[in-house]
Amino acid sequence: MSDGWLTDVLGEGFEQLTLPLGTDDEGEVVATLVRHLPSRRRFWQRRRLLEDVDVLYVHGWSDYFFQRRLARFWAERGARFFALDLRKYGRSLRPGQTPGYVADLATYDADIAAALAARGDAQGRRLVLLGHSTGGLVLSLWAARHPDAVAALVLNSPWLEFQLSAVARAALSPVVELRARLRPLDNIPQLDLGYYARAQAEAADPDDPMEVNPAWRPERAIPAYAGWLDAVLAGHAAVAKGLRIAVPVCVLLSARSTFPARWSDELTRSDSILVVDDIARAALRLGSSVTIERIDGALHDVFLSRPEVRREAYARLDRWARGFAATGAPATRDAAPTPGGPAPLRG
Repeated sequence: MSDGWLTDVLGEGFEQLTLPLGTDDEGEVVATLVRHLPSRRRFWQRRRLLEDVDVLYVHGWSDYFFQRRLARFWAERGARFFALDLRKYGRSLRPGQTPGYVADLATYDADIAAALAARGDAQGRRLVLLGHSTGGLVLSLWAARHPDAVAALVLNSPWLEFQLSAVARAALSPVVELRARLRPLDNIPQLDLGYYARAQAEAADPDDPMEVNPAWRPERAIPAYAGWLDAVLAGHAAVAKGLRIAVPVCVLLSARSTFPARWSDELTRSDSILVVDDIARAALRLGSSVTIERIDGALHDVFLSRPEVRREAYARLDRWARGFAATGAPATRDAAPTPGGPAPLRG
């Protein structure tokens, strides 16, 4: 296509656009924006719930965007849906690059700015940020730095606190910081026996399977590095101090966690990545209007849970979206600012 948008790997109804971000010491750096637009409303049809909304989704660690069903949920309600594969992840990973590596989560400001600028006309539209796990942390920090750009924040099991508690984070942070300064690409040991991927496979709906590229989302998480973990811990510390996000925040979480030391069926009905009680407490520090939805039987990605649990998750999200739409919050200002400059560790 002449405007740069190409058919995406997800097939009909999905397009992708490569976003150049310059170069670093590993070569060309790009992000990739995927879009799924709502069908055109006929003149006799009623206005849809979210016709003035743009949604921007950001994935988690060792991940990329592949959830067609999630995109369709928003598009069916009239929203324009965009998903961002961050630099060195998924569609944006180039040969010779260290997958997922950044030394500062604010580096992603450039990725997000490029994505927002590429949406097209955003005049009069509200921006809803949708983040999963590490993506939820990235977007929460971004929303705090860009308060006039965001109308609402939806977080799917956001990684807002370290798995070993705030006390452990405070003790560990100086050690990680020193290691990150001296040897930022030192590998950080992590526990991932592939049980989370297995749990998703067992919870999948055979009539509506998810197609995952194992090169972009391996069964066991990609390596974690000292510089990256230092950036994440700094983000956790910022959340712990309070982000003062003024817009509505919806946080979806499993009702319980299970430590993945060995395989059990319980791993198909709980979060095996994060300590959800700690995340729920940390979420209250995001801002002044936080809704926490605890969903019994949900996986770490609540929208990849067993069909009956997934339906409940979407029903909760729909209820929240209807409440958000009814507030009549004003459109955000120009939301494309100039680019600036775990047990297990996966999310």
